[in-house]
Amino acid sequence: MERVVQVFSSKQKLNLEADQSIRQVLASYPKALEAYQLLVNDPEAKGHWDMSNYITMRKLGYNDHGRAHALITGAASVIILQLLSEAGVRPDIMESGMGTLEDAFVVVLLSTMLHDIGNQVHRQGHETFSVQLALPLLDRILGRLYPNPEQSVELRAFALHSIYTHDLNPEPLTIEAGVTAVADGTDITKGRGRKAFALGSVDIHSISALAVDEVHIARGSETPVEISVYMNNSAGIFQVEETLAKKVWASPLKNLVSIVAMTRGEGDQRIIGRVRLHRSEPRFVLDP
Repeated sequence: MERVVQVFSSKQKLNLEADQSIRQVLASYPKALEAYQLLVNDPEAKGHWDMSNYITMRKLGYNDHGRAHALITGAASVIILQLLSEAGVRPDIMESGMGTLEDAFVVVLLSTMLHDIGNQVHRQGHETFSVQLALPLLDRILGRLYPNPEQSVELRAFALHSIYTHDLNPEPLTIEAGVTAVADGTDITKGRGRKAFALGSVDIHSISALAVDEVHIARGSETPVEISVYMNNSAGIFQVEETLAKKVWASPLKNLVSIVAMTRGEGDQRIIGRVRLHRSEPRFVLDP
C-alpha cells in the first residue's frame, strides 16, 4: 500500500510541474494558453486519458499513457518549439502561410496531448484511433478559437498529421509533427516507469525507465535543442536509444536536436535484486 501512495504522490508532482511549465511558456501566446485550458478542463478529454491509461497499464502492463503522459509531453512540446523558434526555425504552419507562430503552438500542444488517446481502443493501431477520437475535440477547441472555418480545418490537418505520425510509422513530415514525436520520446523517467513496476510489470521497459532520474530540455551549444538524460543506472540507455533517439533521428528535427545521456558520478544504483522467469508466464517476476 505504501508503494501505491508514493506512486500517486509522484504523479501529482509531475502533473503540477508540467502544468506550470506549459503555462509559463504559453504566457506569451494567449490563444495557445486558452486552447490548453479548454483541453485540460474538457470532460471528454479526461475520459480519453483515463481509459487509455486503463488499457495500457492495467491490461497490457505498459507505462503511463494517460493524463500525466499528456501533460509531461505537452510541456516538452512547447519548450522544444520555443527553443526552435528562438533559433530561427520556422514551423510548417508559418512556412505554408497558413498561420503564425502562435498557431503552431496551438497545434503542437493539442496534437501532443491527444496523440495517445487511441490506446483506449487497443495499442495496435492506436495512432489511427487517436486521429478518429481527437477529431471532435479538435473541432470543438479550434472552432472556438478560429472563427474562419478554412483556417480551423487547415490547422486541424497539421494536428492530425502530428498525431498519426508520432510513432514514426509513417514518418512525420512537418516540424510540428517532429516536435510531437520527440516530445513523446522525452517521457522516459522513473516517475512513469514506477507505475508499471508497482503493478507487477518487470521488463526492460519498466526497469530502464526506473533508471532515468531526469530529462532536461535546453538550448544546445551545437543545435537549437539539447536533451540531457540523467541516469542512476546504465540500464537507462535502453530508454534513450529505443524511445528518445529513434524519435529524434526519424523526424524532421534530426539535425536540430542533440541528446546527451549520463550516469551519476556515484555509479550505478541497484534497481532490482533478482528476477525469475516462469515457464508458464512470458515475463519476469520479482523474487520475494
